[in-house]
Amino acid sequence: MNIVTDAFLSIVVPLYNEEENVALLTEKIHESLAGYNYQIIYVDDFSRDHTCKVIKDLDDEIIHLIELKKNYGQSLALAAGIDYAQGDYIITMDGDLQNDPSDIPTMLEFAEEGHYDLITGIRQKRKDSLVKKIPSKIANFLVRRATKLDIKDNGCALKVFTKDIAKGLNLYGEMHRFITLLAFLEGAQIKQVPVKHHARHAGKSKYGLERVFKVVADMMLLLFIRKYFQRPIHLFGIFGVLLIIVGILMEMYLLVIKFAFGEDIGTRPLLIFGMMFILAGIQLFTIGIVMELLIRTYYESQAKRPYRIKKITIGDGQPA
Repeated sequence: MNIVTDAFLSIVVPLYNEEENVALLTEKIHESLAGYNYQIIYVDDFSRDHTCKVIKDLDDEIIHLIELKKNYGQSLALAAGIDYAQGDYIITMDGDLQNDPSDIPTMLEFAEEGHYDLITGIRQKRKDSLVKKIPSKIANFLVRRATKLDIKDNGCALKVFTKDIAKGLNLYGEMHRFITLLAFLEGAQIKQVPVKHHARHAGKSKYGLERVFKVVADMMLLLFIRKYFQRPIHLFGIFGVLLIIVGILMEMYLLVIKFAFGEDIGTRPLLIFGMMFILAGIQLFTIGIVMELLIRTYYESQAKRPYRIKKITIGDGQPA
């Protein structure tokens, strides 16, 4: 193996009920990164099985285990690992053995030689079911259509970040799906490379078709932040004026048919229901954006993190 960098690496892996995978994953990481200087950061997202015990039984001083106080989801588990990471390059991957650690050296080579801030994988011959592929294709299509970022596979968890880009990401909710787009918005130079993909070794997938709706909602939020974060009046003001104009025209139409033709406008419920639905939809979307911005302000202005760590151990149980 050609060692392309003497930089210190941090491999961040969020885990949730992966007791059957974590030992083999550790072995594969060690095989793939022989000769490199690195740490493995496992972030246990409040697993219900024996994931933490299996990790501690490995008695490996390279492994840093972060145990979260409750189940926060993949985005905040990643955030916790990235915040803790000390490496010059921060590498993220899934814990289900679908990502192959043997791709990491090639990705690091691109990062070193091409001076890229983010190397992201494109999964070749995906071994996933349609339940996972459909939301992924929708997300990729939306990102390509709505932004200038031509990413073929936003859902690939195997990524290599420079430290400054990774530390600058603010991951909330379930924004891990768009982590490449978030890095792009931070000014990252991005390179896509083909990577291997395997079927899940053991355990059950945590994803379903409900991701389609989450993908759409998260995409709308990101587009708002990208285009209107500093000038929201350009979005809401225009919509407000258009709705007022439409409402006035509708009222004028009703007045005309009432007084000019003597028709009864009280028997036209569809117009009222249509306006109610439109206004309710706008209000709900606006409330969602306002709440998201308030959450960001709450955490960032007070230097708070949206997760709580129960314990951090190194190896078989030594406190970090």
